[in-house]
Amino acid sequence: MGGGARRPGGQRTVECADALAWLTARESLAGCSVITSLPDVSEFPALSLAEWKQWFIRAAALVMSRVPAEGVAIFYQTDVKKAGAWVDKGYLISRAAEQAGLETLWHKVVCRTAPGTVTFGRPAYSHLLCFSRAVRVELGRATPDVLPEAGEVTWTRGMGVQACLAACRFILGHTPTRTVVDPFCGHGTVLAVANALGLDAVGVELSRKRAKKAKALRVALSQGALTLVPPTTEPDPADES
Repeated sequence: MGGGARRPGGQRTVECADALAWLTARESLAGCSVITSLPDVSEFPALSLAEWKQWFIRAAALVMSRVPAEGVAIFYQTDVKKAGAWVDKGYLISRAAEQAGLETLWHKVVCRTAPGTVTFGRPAYSHLLCFSRAVRVELGRATPDVLPEAGEVTWTRGMGVQACLAACRFILGHTPTRTVVDPFCGHGTVLAVANALGLDAVGVELSRKRAKKAKALRVALSQGALTLVPPTTEPDPADES
């Protein structure tokens, strides 16, 4: 893998490649856990909704199949409304976990807007789900089921810093894995937060412009809070949609 860059807290590698081909070429992500968000149906204009659902479940199952028993797979997904009906991505991810033979450790709700806010087309919350083959969580070490805010994002569909922080902290506290893999890394928020906490990070991104941003993005720790420091690159026209 190329594109390695040394960060104050951990090493980062970003590869410009197709995520599913990249995963298929690897039998296991030894020593790693995964934090990722799978692409929305809007990014597959050639597929019908039913075809995209099949792709989504297969892709999520492939991701989970590569996570070692001592690691976890964490997914951040936001539902969408199509033809007046909700597409429940949490349900689709759970179906994939059953196919891959992983158990659900937790399913958290991440507030994207203040509770009580009316939204249209996209809900006021996102799903944050965690799965594993062997990792289990003691009742006395449970964490909140509702995150009051997603945190700062690099674009409207991105994973917020606070959600990334919760996922990375869980990996640090409950697994021996010390590398985070994001096979659909986008602008690299997961990678930047993982590095800030001392974890190594590996990202895969099909878009060259987004991969470049993912190599450069970092977060700054100020007064106990993480803040995104955007890379100084030209804007990606695809992000305007």
